[in-house]
Amino acid sequence: MRIGGLASGMDIDSLVGKLMKAERMPLNRMQQESTTLTWKRDAFRDVNKALFELENMTLGMEYGSTYNAKSVSSSNESAVTATASSDASNGSYNINVERLASSAINISQSELNIDPNKTFKEQNISNTGTFEFFTYAEDGTKNPAHEFTVDPGDTLNDVLKDITKKDNNVRAFYDSQSKKVVLETTRTGDYNQTDNYLGAEIGFNGQSNSSFFTDTLDIKNGEYVDADENGATDGVKEWKKLENGGINAKFTYNGELTIESKNNSYTLNDVNFDFKGKGTARLNVTNDVEASFDKIIKFIDKYNQTVEKLNDTQQEEIYRDYKPLTTKQKKEMSESEIKLWEEKAKSGILQNESAISGGLFDLRRSWYENVDTGVSVEIGNDNPGELTSITQIGITTTRDFTDGGKLIVEPKKLKEALREDPDGVYKLFSNDAKGDTRGVINRLEDSLEQTMEKIGSRAGRGEETLESYTIGKRMGDLNDRIAEFEDRLVRVENRYWSQFSQMEQAIQRMNQQSAQLMSQFGGGA
Repeated sequence: MRIGGLASGMDIDSLVGKLMKAERMPLNRMQQESTTLTWKRDAFRDVNKALFELENMTLGMEYGSTYNAKSVSSSNESAVTATASSDASNGSYNINVERLASSAINISQSELNIDPNKTFKEQNISNTGTFEFFTYAEDGTKNPAHEFTVDPGDTLNDVLKDITKKDNNVRAFYDSQSKKVVLETTRTGDYNQTDNYLGAEIGFNGQSNSSFFTDTLDIKNGEYVDADENGATDGVKEWKKLENGGINAKFTYNGELTIESKNNSYTLNDVNFDFKGKGTARLNVTNDVEASFDKIIKFIDKYNQTVEKLNDTQQEEIYRDYKPLTTKQKKEMSESEIKLWEEKAKSGILQNESAISGGLFDLRRSWYENVDTGVSVEIGNDNPGELTSITQIGITTTRDFTDGGKLIVEPKKLKEALREDPDGVYKLFSNDAKGDTRGVINRLEDSLEQTMEKIGSRAGRGEETLESYTIGKRMGDLNDRIAEFEDRLVRVENRYWSQFSQMEQAIQRMNQQSAQLMSQFGGGA
């Protein structure tokens, strides 16, 4: 804390402040330049973000399914529905669903005298220890035993939850109304096609290591029924497989080919059938022109948005009188005033940047360089010829050159091209090759990557140090200059105060001498 002017009566603090204001002018300019560089870097990165989003959309435009989408109609959706890949052949399929696939279920064969929320110890249930059950793999071979432990301190619900959590394709729970345990597979289909465990999907070996199921929970591999197939009660009974699931779906294709499936779907000739119930249906596979058209339009809309963003950076007006505000200036303005000022200060900050103007040119060129597809086609009233340009399928640029090369689409012509020759449109758009056969989307992707690389070298991508990109190097150099200048300002301010202090001391001595002389003259009189 400094106090000046005691001897001179001058406002030293104010004088030093005014002198330092002049000294700080170069610092203000450097700080404004630093702010401008930060804005420019962020604006570049904002452009790169838009380019990156567009590049992500190009991935979906490289697949044949985008241009050759299929739709499938069913005459009986309560029996069969279907979807088709782009490779599916157009035509009709007759499907007769004879039965649906189901999961296997096994239930306690009698009511259980067990409280599922009390421990086995509390209920005097001593059948505890390590137990096991078996399931079968996809190829029909028996899986290793699924082991679990029953402790005296466990409840029935604890054990059933433990069974369900493990990766064994089985879930278990207790039903309080029937007082029975339900054990069922989490998948459909018949995997155990042997006589083991009476063909059950969830098997117990009948020994002590499965007694928790067979004795405590009264769950068996099969059911004890009359041996006579006609149901005669002659006292002779035997164990038979439970007819309660673990069944494959069964359907007949075109009245000739009968097929079974472990689940309620099946793929045939690139058509995936989903079985809903028993019945017969006729399914027709056709080109889904609307779906393909919508995907192309969605991509073009995104492309136009990106072009507009890049083009706006080159068309914005530059307000040279609006420099970045200093901290002191901001304190004297409202938030709305600061916002309006900075909008003008940022306007045109990327104007004439070659990375963007050159990128716009490359993007436009990607669409209009011819592609050697090797496909001859006649679309609408056009003469037959090789399909080489997007203009042949109804895609052109706007007539307004200030739009920066936005695309417009003639819907009727594009839909006609997708309907008559989706493969030709696909080759025009996408072909990951080199030279003249490279597709429009692939060329566009090249241009995007090159433009983003140029912008990245100028403005970085967010993770790099300042030394890794051009603007960052300038910012780093400027930060060093600002730090050095701030140190210099401290020295200058100290010098000013030192000089004024010396002046105060000189005035103080002069005042003292004057007072002494006056006292001497006064004393002599």
